[in-house]
Amino acid sequence: MTARGTEYLRSGRARSGSAGLMGVSGVRPRWLRQGLVSLLLACSAALLASPALAQDRFWSALRQGGHLVLMRHALAPGTGDPAGFRLGDCSTQRNLDARGREQARRIGELFRAQGIASARLYSSQWCRCVESAEEMALGEVTALPLLNSFFRDRSTAAQQTEQLRQWIQSQPLDQPLVLVTHQVNITALTGVFPSSGELVLIDARGEQPVVVATLETR
Repeated sequence: MTARGTEYLRSGRARSGSAGLMGVSGVRPRWLRQGLVSLLLACSAALLASPALAQDRFWSALRQGGHLVLMRHALAPGTGDPAGFRLGDCSTQRNLDARGREQARRIGELFRAQGIASARLYSSQWCRCVESAEEMALGEVTALPLLNSFFRDRSTAAQQTEQLRQWIQSQPLDQPLVLVTHQVNITALTGVFPSSGELVLIDARGEQPVVVATLETR
């Protein structure tokens, strides 16, 4: 699991021949070299620790209320849906493969490892989303048409996204809320382009949803 939010260290180079703490020969004193090494080691440790810290913030914010998770369905090979797609008929759709089902189960285990044994689960009516939510085993899954994909017909994107935003505003957020949907829907609402199974944490306490953090899963 990888949490985005790593801080980056930008370093500059001293000009050769510059005055100040450089010795006459252009070699830095030992105490300065040791200080620079210590600083670099400390920065490296902070960079290595930051993904774990970002994960901690992700789960802490979700537990405290006022937040929800948007999740792109787990791995489903391909793009879009086959010709002849029919809602309610999984045989006509692009579906999870074995890796996708295993990924969804691991995501459920990740929630439980963070002390979240159950959640309010809503899903797009597409089979790959419903199955992702069911495999997470965090509670009953409720189909929500507002989460349905508009990949094929973008003319409905703006209206549907606004309706979803209003629906989110109307929801109580005193317990974990997870919405399993599609890349196009998440991108339209948040600007984030999630990978399969990626979790996007939203602060939903204001009029507009605010992305707090994202968590990639494998």
